[in-house]
Amino acid sequence: MQSMPRSAVVRSIVRTVVLAGAFLCTALPSAPAHALPTFARQTGQNCVACHAGGQYPELTPYGRLFKLTGYTIGERTLPFAAMAVVSDSHVANTSKSDDPRADFQKNDALIFATASGFVAGKVTDNIGAFLQVTYDNYATQSDDGKFHGHTSADNMDIRYADRLISPTNDLIFGVTANNNPSVADPWNSAAAWMQYVPVPSPTSSSFIDGNTPYPGIAAGGNIAGLAAYAYWNQLLYVELGGYRTASGIASFMSAGVPKDEKTRLQGTNPYWRVTLSREWGAHNIMVGTSGMISDVYDDPLDTSDPRSVHHFRDIGIDSQYQYLLDPHAVTVQLAYMRDSHRYPYFLADQPVTDIDGNPLPNTNTRDKTNVFRAKGSYIYQAKYGASMAFFNQTGTTNSALYDPTRVYGNISGNPAIRGWTSEIFYTPVQYLRIGLQYTMYDRYNGAARNYDGAGRNAGDNNSLFLYLWGAY
Repeated sequence: MQSMPRSAVVRSIVRTVVLAGAFLCTALPSAPAHALPTFARQTGQNCVACHAGGQYPELTPYGRLFKLTGYTIGERTLPFAAMAVVSDSHVANTSKSDDPRADFQKNDALIFATASGFVAGKVTDNIGAFLQVTYDNYATQSDDGKFHGHTSADNMDIRYADRLISPTNDLIFGVTANNNPSVADPWNSAAAWMQYVPVPSPTSSSFIDGNTPYPGIAAGGNIAGLAAYAYWNQLLYVELGGYRTASGIASFMSAGVPKDEKTRLQGTNPYWRVTLSREWGAHNIMVGTSGMISDVYDDPLDTSDPRSVHHFRDIGIDSQYQYLLDPHAVTVQLAYMRDSHRYPYFLADQPVTDIDGNPLPNTNTRDKTNVFRAKGSYIYQAKYGASMAFFNQTGTTNSALYDPTRVYGNISGNPAIRGWTSEIFYTPVQYLRIGLQYTMYDRYNGAARNYDGAGRNAGDNNSLFLYLWGAY
């Protein structure tokens, strides 16, 4: 199967945008855009009060205060909201594949990708919540090729917060129970929030921006944690917490996640976050650090051997700058994360051979991976926006990564991935965002050319991604 000519792809996407935009503009009333509708109803604020340029989920200083005070600003209202994503992905070259239908599922097809339901907002003057459940329309695929949808717990954050104000001090403090380290963070350079566009599951979306390297916590989500935090004089933010397996009373935080995919942690795993921030006029800036030490069982279905854990140590630094003065919104984000990984005994120092039976170096006992990401965005009149992002992942070469599989393989054993993503987006009517991203690679799985041993080059994975993201 050959790729569609680029001109045909562009015409198809433009036609999709025009038709979808025309339908939605007639179906929805014109109004200033808001973010999560339940929060907009609760606060009575326009989206630009809480979100930079009105674009979810990037928070303004006021939006950060709303989150840190436990989602309690305003009056209690109907706490329900929903969002959905329709998308179309196109991979530059689908010809170097034994089975394009499997390697590039739904390529050049407009699909209903995912939807989420929310229960969010004020419970009492000191308690609030953000609870998200997500439906993946392409979660699994049966042997006959049919896809099947599935619903599971997504980001969850339940808070108690209070605020003490005096002539010289302003202290916000609280406790958060959540299921994803850094989901409680109010800055968008944090691991849980820097990637924000929901990612479709079909393999045609494997190379879009949402699947490029992001600084992250190795333990991932669907776990259960409790953290205390304080924000002093809107200058110093400190959060300290611990995470365990989401079981018992906290099992709802991993509801719907298959048992063999749940993260099983050994003991309590510490997480920390410290930032310094300053606001002056239309400007605000933050610099910070975060990290986590985690022990994750190799097999979530068998935790009988205490030695069968992967030991991770993640340490990151990040920064964010914003200029917010109507009609302009500028955001610049930088983030770097270093992950140290020690393997369980039965995976370390193991023999490996290549596809021809030649011996490779034994697998490593430890690896290090570094991920750097930078992004700048500009939004005009809370409607028209553009952004540019750079990503670069480097790390230890390890024979355990050797994989001669076409398209997704890696014959170098090195995890290096590098490239850029450019995006334009438009918010024409209330609760709707239309975006077009182009992601290009100059390195993938450790090489620029022939990274899978079957002739595939990094640039073959360049991807165009159109999405329509609506909420109500």
